[in-house]
Amino acid sequence: MATRTEKDQAIAVLVEEIKATNVLYLADTSELTAEATSNLRRSCHKAGIRMKVVKNTLLRKAMERIEGRDYSGLMGSLQGQTSILFADKGNAPAKVIQDFRKSNKKPVLKSAWIDEAVFVGDDQVAVLAKLKGKEELIGDIIALLQSPIKNVLGGLQASGGQKVAGLVKALQERAA
Repeated sequence: MATRTEKDQAIAVLVEEIKATNVLYLADTSELTAEATSNLRRSCHKAGIRMKVVKNTLLRKAMERIEGRDYSGLMGSLQGQTSILFADKGNAPAKVIQDFRKSNKKPVLKSAWIDEAVFVGDDQVAVLAKLKGKEELIGDIIALLQSPIKNVLGGLQASGGQKVAGLVKALQERAA
C-alpha cells in the first residue's frame, strides 16, 4: 500500500502531466495480454502519444486540483481499469485505437477531453479519428482565402496586359 506522501507525489505528477496537454483520452485496456499492451504502447509512442495506467481515485483528485479547466464530464468514466493517453493532436489517439482494434478487442474509449470539449463513449472513436488538427484547419482556411485571389489574378492575366494597363491609367485619372 502506498503511503499518503507517495499518493500526494503521484497526484502532483499527474497534475503536471495533465496541465501540459490539451488532449486526454481515457481508455479501458484491461484484459490485454502483456504482449498486446507492449504493442499498444509501441503504437502510441510512434504516434507521439504517451500512455499511462492510472488509479481512478488519483486521477480524479489530480483533475479536481487543476484550476481553470473543467474535467467533470470525464468523471463518470473513471471506473474499472483506466489508461490515460496524452497527445498533442486531438485525433491521434483515436486513430491508434481504431488501428489497434483491427486485431484486438481493446482498448475501448471511455472518454476524451480535447481543448475543453468532452467526448464520452466508445462510439466517439470514429468521430474523433476524423477530427482535423489545428494545422489542417489553418491550411483549409488559407486554401479558401487563396482561391478568390487566384481567380482575380487569372482573370486579369487572361484579359491581357493592355487592358490592365488601361484600367490602372483610368483609375489614376479618376483619382486626380
